[in-house]
Amino acid sequence: MDPFFTFLENRIKKVDSLLCVGLDPHPEDLKELSGQALRDFCLRLVDLTAESAAAFKPNAAFFESLGGEGFRALEEAIGYIPDDIPVILDVKRGDISSTARAYAQAAFQTLGADAVTVNPYLGKDAVMPFIEDPAKGAFVLCKTSNAGAVEIQDLQVSPTGQALFVRIAQLVREWNTGDNLGLVVGATQVKSLIRVREFDPEIWILAPGVGAQGGNLGAAIKAGLREDGLGMLMPISRSISRAEDPASQARKFKEDINAARDARYQEKIKLAQDSFSAEQKAIADQLLEMGCIQFGEFTLKSGQVSPIYIDLRRLISDPAFLNRIALVYCHLLRKLDFAHLAPLPYAGLPIASAISLVGGWSMIYSRKEDKNYGTKAQVEGVFLEGDRAVVIDDLVTTGGSKLEGIQKLLENGLEVNDIVVLIDRSQDGGQELLSHGYNLHSYFTLSGLLDYYQQTGQIDPGLARQINSFLGTG
Repeated sequence: MDPFFTFLENRIKKVDSLLCVGLDPHPEDLKELSGQALRDFCLRLVDLTAESAAAFKPNAAFFESLGGEGFRALEEAIGYIPDDIPVILDVKRGDISSTARAYAQAAFQTLGADAVTVNPYLGKDAVMPFIEDPAKGAFVLCKTSNAGAVEIQDLQVSPTGQALFVRIAQLVREWNTGDNLGLVVGATQVKSLIRVREFDPEIWILAPGVGAQGGNLGAAIKAGLREDGLGMLMPISRSISRAEDPASQARKFKEDINAARDARYQEKIKLAQDSFSAEQKAIADQLLEMGCIQFGEFTLKSGQVSPIYIDLRRLISDPAFLNRIALVYCHLLRKLDFAHLAPLPYAGLPIASAISLVGGWSMIYSRKEDKNYGTKAQVEGVFLEGDRAVVIDDLVTTGGSKLEGIQKLLENGLEVNDIVVLIDRSQDGGQELLSHGYNLHSYFTLSGLLDYYQQTGQIDPGLARQINSFLGTG
């Protein structure tokens, strides 16, 4: 099975929502205090809000207070939730050894929850039993929204003034080897959200406090959201369950959360647009006009269905635009030290040919298939052992194909320091290539292009979120 957060992200992308609906059957909200009343409360709320919910979060305390009948009601409520919607059981467990494993078994096997909340006060031993199965997740209490949290969570635990909650975030980052461990940071704790997100740009955060507790939704989203527009769940319970129309209220919260996501994104892309030169804007527009960047549904080689497709092979059909692209590459290349252009087949070949003609540089290329006749050359062109080549390609997604092409150049006595592409659509900004000793140079990042297209109205915010979620970029 997929890791827990992959399961969660699939649901979020399906409904375009970060709303986590809380199932908190307070006694004052029930006609009678019974297991049947608890069950009916939850089932009604699930029916009314499932279309807006990224996840449901039942609070175990309200069920456990009724003993056996409450426990059965909790089991039935979780079983009623559709299988594609994650269930986060709010139990705040915190024990060790066989006791922790028994708690985990109760939550996951007996009740059927997908994740739990966990108290880290006893250390790693209290957390690991809940995440032994990567398909099950846990959110560790880090900086909670109650007023008394400062008494312990803000304590200084190092000579540098590091607060305890920051130390917890650091430990969780070390423990999260299975992509199934997140943090609980209250939406009312905006400064803490900022610190946690700065410390760990990727961690998932469960952020209660919006609604009845008065947390500022926009401020929380701006502080805690990841660069890809994900990474936060906003649990809301009483403000939905006590509404005259819970279904409409859930939809409104979903829309308000997405509006806050869009506002944060607009700030970011305005900076990106302002950083684009007039030439970059013109080329970005023409890439879209030529169909070099397309939006829709495209089945990739991997079998995944992508909302975006980049096809820079289309450049060869417009000689004037290809020449303009070659000039862009020349601008990047003039800063580098090399003797030969070395395009990777096949998309890099026509681009490098144009660059060679415009810039006057020698061109060689490594063959995709071995040549078993004539000279049997692996690298075509004229070069000397020890010459330095710069790799040319249209774009980079992962470093794998680039490393394969470079290997043939190295085997034939050439040196390589740099790789130049038009578009960097990688998630790590070329860090994989850098880890192998190669510098990546690009004219655009795909995230920057998407920001520009949204700012200029060429794609709408919903599509931009969908693409960024698929790509894992910001």
